[in-house]
Amino acid sequence: MQRRLLLTASIAGAASLAGCAGPQISDYASEKPALDLRSYFNGTLDAYGVFTDRSGQVVKRFTVLMRCTWDGDNGVLDEDFVYSDGSTGKRIWRMKHLGNGRYSGTADDVVGEAQGETRGNAFRWGYTLALPVDGRVWNVTFDDWMYLMDERVMLNKAVMSKFGVRLGEVTLSFVKRG
Repeated sequence: MQRRLLLTASIAGAASLAGCAGPQISDYASEKPALDLRSYFNGTLDAYGVFTDRSGQVVKRFTVLMRCTWDGDNGVLDEDFVYSDGSTGKRIWRMKHLGNGRYSGTADDVVGEAQGETRGNAFRWGYTLALPVDGRVWNVTFDDWMYLMDERVMLNKAVMSKFGVRLGEVTLSFVKRG
């Protein structure tokens, strides 16, 4: 029992130190172009991505068709996924602008509520996803960063972890139509 407590404390300590070492959303406050999430995620977007495991090997490729709408401070991001193995998926984000660049969101496969914030050209989005893997569901944490490149293109890099251990990364490019 004592060994288990020591291991748990060590993992928690390492995870909290790792959280302090990385970039903060405030680091991007002066970056241009400025990201207005409600404006960018409004209309139809196409996205192209890969999931890589801890070694950096591409495990899965995918595309996403996104239909996004906002009514004031409330937004819906309706995402249809097509994976390289032929499987499909769907996620519908229900987002709320909380003011001062802060956002919250929910989706059917998100545990609890996602929290995010924009500064400059960046958006940091944190959430726990209930991810089905080989007949089981794993609750994994996403530290999701998006960077607006221009009025049409945004790049996204998300680190997926469980108990503070990095499992892999999602790299994605969004392209706004029209």
